[in-house]
Amino acid sequence: MIEFYSAATPNGQKVAIALEEMGLAYQLHPIDLMANEQKQPDFLAINPNGRIPAIVDKSHGDFPVFESGAILLYLAEKTGQFLPEDTKARSQAIQWLMFQMGGVGPMMGQANVFYRYFPENIPAAIERYQKEGRRLLEVVDHQLQRHSYLAGDSYTIADMATWPWARIHAWSGIDVTGLDALKAWIDKLAERPACQTALVTPASAEASDEERAQQARGMVTR
Repeated sequence: MIEFYSAATPNGQKVAIALEEMGLAYQLHPIDLMANEQKQPDFLAINPNGRIPAIVDKSHGDFPVFESGAILLYLAEKTGQFLPEDTKARSQAIQWLMFQMGGVGPMMGQANVFYRYFPENIPAAIERYQKEGRRLLEVVDHQLQRHSYLAGDSYTIADMATWPWARIHAWSGIDVTGLDALKAWIDKLAERPACQTALVTPASAEASDEERAQQARGMVTR
């Protein structure tokens, strides 16, 4: 059994996709970010960084794992799924996973902050992160013009990591006009039952765009 601590964010959704795709039994523990539950001592004992997602593998001596990329690698190695055994193919999947962890997620996350959440309008910051987000999605699109999935012709944890971020490009204010391979890949993965389930694991509260931005603004400025 996997104890899964998460919230309705792209980073949490990555792990929800993996748990569903791998057929792992898990118990969801929704974390209320607005109530600062991720900073409470019991959660910090699992993730000292105070961020979601995190897991505890009950079948492996209550072993805790934090950081979404590390969790995906742990689950892939635990199950032998969605991470190739061949050395080169495995490396390619990990390279694209790290590309998401070091690029797509942080840059689009900052685009979200300055475009949606920050109390001041700073055009230079908005432009900087939206342009870099667009550039990174162009890299993804170029790869997908030549391959069915990010690491080649097999669906891997790299796709699971990148899809929840790529699909919210509009929320980040990033125009993906002309990135047809990217858009087709987003749509293709959206048809997977695991991806659909992940978007409501946990479900986000019904709210308008402005209400969602206002809630996040409270965390950014806290």
